[in-house]
Amino acid sequence: MKGLIQTIRNIWKIDELRTRIVTTLVLILIYRMGSYIVLPGVNPNVLALNSQSSSNSLLGLINTFAGGAFSRASIFALGIMPYISASIVIQLLGIAVPYFQKLQKEGDSGRQKLNQLTRMLTVGITALQAVGFLINLKSSSPNAIVPIMDPNAMSMTMFMLTNVVILTTGTMFVMWLGEKIQDKGIGNGISIIIMVGIMARFPHALLGEVESRMSQQGGGLVVFLIEIVALYMTILAVVALVQGTRRIPVQYAKRVVGNRQYGGVRQFLPLKVNSAGVMPIIFAQAIMFIPSTIAQFFPGSTAWEGIGRALINDGNLFYNSLFAFLIIAFTYFYTAVTVNPTQIGDELKKNGGFIPGVKPGASTSEYIDSVISRITLPGAIFLAFVAIFPSIARKMGVETQFAYFYGGTSLLIMVGVILDTLQQIESHLLMRHYDGLVKSGRIKGRSSIAGATS
Repeated sequence: MKGLIQTIRNIWKIDELRTRIVTTLVLILIYRMGSYIVLPGVNPNVLALNSQSSSNSLLGLINTFAGGAFSRASIFALGIMPYISASIVIQLLGIAVPYFQKLQKEGDSGRQKLNQLTRMLTVGITALQAVGFLINLKSSSPNAIVPIMDPNAMSMTMFMLTNVVILTTGTMFVMWLGEKIQDKGIGNGISIIIMVGIMARFPHALLGEVESRMSQQGGGLVVFLIEIVALYMTILAVVALVQGTRRIPVQYAKRVVGNRQYGGVRQFLPLKVNSAGVMPIIFAQAIMFIPSTIAQFFPGSTAWEGIGRALINDGNLFYNSLFAFLIIAFTYFYTAVTVNPTQIGDELKKNGGFIPGVKPGASTSEYIDSVISRITLPGAIFLAFVAIFPSIARKMGVETQFAYFYGGTSLLIMVGVILDTLQQIESHLLMRHYDGLVKSGRIKGRSSIAGATS
């Protein structure tokens, strides 16, 4: 405890680090305040009565990343998800379209152009999602919309136009907050915004679980403590998944320039066990929720309703088996998208590096590809288990809201973002000759939330 207090004092002594942390907290506070500002023309009291209707749907997934702002119909209702979607689209285009491949190889200028295209695409995606959000709001909670009671049709048209602009502006403002956290604060701004939205649900979920266990048939304090220990062990397992790497030895050839000798040293090429991050779970959840989401727009269709119910009932074996299979498949797919063995092999060859026993060039790329394929399988299986563990926790009597923190996107994102942020804080401490946050080695974060939010 004494060491922790001293570390906090050391953090506060560094002016730049202190300023960055305070800036981050202020920007997060602005985001959370905005998530409670309801769109004009929406009655929040009526809306609150229907807030649970979309919990088991694709809309519920969006609401999770928006920190509840979606269900409150706030000006930040769409959150940062349109920007993440646009980033993923640009990444996929970088694989299939030569123009985007060229931009990826142009360094800073190409990166700036890609960022500009991502922002433009974000505006378009947000506008489309805003229209869909308002149509769904009108369908699911018609009494919550004030203008719909007005017989003047123009009133509803103005409601739609005004709020599409507000929702689009809100998402762009959230994106700007994330970029400011990245530049002026500490940690990955977009990732922190997502994490804050998820963590905002934790106190309410924890209190609900305590009340449930303290009830007459809840099992008491002992059962609650067992749940906390299980949660702690799950967090440790997720940390191991996020930090897990396979290190490949790389030898750099000796070369002499003038009177100086370069190279001749051995380093290690780290390949992550889970290069895809949390994105396979998000993709799998989105696909599983599509039928139930479509069924909301066709309430009379028994076929869609039946399929939708089957794919949102996470308490049965069929759901969990299909969910796990999709996660494993998407893990391989997204790893292939984000990790390019050919590029890694070319970079090693360009810098005079080689893997002992493997020829530089094509053979190196093939070797790296084979290693990635082997380590991705256990990582994908572990990721699938983490994703379905919340449903196992619910089967064991854990309340639904609290069970979400036993795995899935919630726990993976929180662990990854916290590790990244702590890694940056530790770097500031070590640069100024203070002790780091841990004594046994440096903290290792993950690259991003699957690359989309870096």
